[in-house]
Amino acid sequence: MKRIQLLTLSLFALTFGLLTGCGGDSQVTIKLTDAPGDFKKAVVTISEVYLQGADGKVVLSDEATTTNLISLANDTKDIVKDAVVPAGNYSELRFVISGAYIEVEQADGSTLIYATEDNYAGLPEGAKVAGKLQTPSFSSSGLKVKFDGDVEISGEQKVILVDFDVAQSFGKERGQGDKWVMKPVIKGADITFSGSVNVTLAKGAEVTLPVINEQAVTLGQFRATLTAEADADGAAAPAAEELALTDANGDGVFEASFKFLVPGNYKINFVAPAGVSFTTNPSVPAPVTIASGQDQTQAFILTSASAQ
Repeated sequence: MKRIQLLTLSLFALTFGLLTGCGGDSQVTIKLTDAPGDFKKAVVTISEVYLQGADGKVVLSDEATTTNLISLANDTKDIVKDAVVPAGNYSELRFVISGAYIEVEQADGSTLIYATEDNYAGLPEGAKVAGKLQTPSFSSSGLKVKFDGDVEISGEQKVILVDFDVAQSFGKERGQGDKWVMKPVIKGADITFSGSVNVTLAKGAEVTLPVINEQAVTLGQFRATLTAEADADGAAAPAAEELALTDANGDGVFEASFKFLVPGNYKINFVAPAGVSFTTNPSVPAPVTIASGQDQTQAFILTSASAQ
């Protein structure tokens, strides 16, 4: 059984995504990846991708995409990019597969090709088809990726990683002779969604920001940082992500949003303008844990600021 993982949008692996937040439409990107299998090639044409929900299906893409799953072992491929999805609850993600072929290595080192059709457009030029590859109902109802219960989609763009296990997705049925069958098993219990943190910084009522080089310091000159903690195996943590703080609505509360975060432990901090020392409540660096599919806000008050 393969894992389906949701990762960051800063381009990494293959996908599908959702999660809770404010209302309105969401944008969903779907990426595809694979672990190596005992096949030379496993090519599929995905002609439609859609979400199945209580109100029917929402088509994410109806543009045919042909890809070799084997080549995705160390790579990913966008199947859907920034599709707009109405807010709601969805139970399945489905891929309509209009054609496919596999190239299987034989004991003597030669290979044989099995295809859904002898004239399948994805076949290499001059290919000789040795037998039939069956894809039961995948061209009609589609290959179903079931979620572990309904998933609510709302808020910002989400990304889902779908990881196929080629070695387990194709098999020879007993007594079928030269026929192979595509029957991947993908379960929603292994889905992990990305999260996000909205960091806010407001000035305490008694705080006066200092003047540096005859220029009054503003909260807009502060920057928010987010650093992932090192892995349990001791691997070094990635460099901190740093974002400018902005006050879009002019209410005096400055914000920075860190999106598409892999679930895990992080630390929030702020970088002040040169020559300024400061304190906040809560104090920084402040720990924050991102759970699967979680959007949260961490609010900070500037409690002091002075020229160094």
